[in-house]
Amino acid sequence: MGEAELLPHKKQLIIHSVLFFYGDAANDLLSIQIAEDIQQHWNEANGKVKIKNDIYKVVFDIEGIWSRSLSPQMVFENTNPRNNYFRIEEHATGNISFVDAVNSNTGYFKLDNLLNNSTTAAHEYGHTIGLDHPHELDIRGMGAPGIMYPRGTITDPAFQYDPNAEPLKPGGTMNPFTRKVLQKDIDDLNLQKLQFDRNGFAVIGGFSSVWHEKHNS
Repeated sequence: MGEAELLPHKKQLIIHSVLFFYGDAANDLLSIQIAEDIQQHWNEANGKVKIKNDIYKVVFDIEGIWSRSLSPQMVFENTNPRNNYFRIEEHATGNISFVDAVNSNTGYFKLDNLLNNSTTAAHEYGHTIGLDHPHELDIRGMGAPGIMYPRGTITDPAFQYDPNAEPLKPGGTMNPFTRKVLQKDIDDLNLQKLQFDRNGFAVIGGFSSVWHEKHNS
């Protein structure tokens, strides 16, 4: 979830999101790293959007904070559209990271999904601002997979875990490390349809406001 800010004089549309992290595996360095990772992936697209006959550059401004004293009440009562809340733990039921819905501001991250320049955080962030998984999951011949393709997608060999594996055989599906944010992902946000107020602000995503307890290992 975030707050979009339209700057006509700069021809920029900035999406501001603040990510508050809690849980036993959260810390200052990791919180900053995750935010920088998401920001880098989404800004690499150098995205553009046309609004009222003007072309705006889409810029993502992502901040990560380790919230040591976060409480369930703070999550439930938050009304700031910039604020998102994610628990980070070494264990997650189902062995996956997730957010609570498409258009949401809460979720649960498994620590090892977030390390080594993974695209997991950037993928889950895409869900929070309105993007779902694509319907067509066989994208051979279409080049690098966009950020919202899920694990199990069939890709060209170069984007598989094992380039020599047959499709759907062990190693023969998309390596999520090869996902990229593409202009199509920016297009799918439908930013031109946002309702900006008189000060140039609009909400992107929605409030799920879920506090997550630690999963039992």
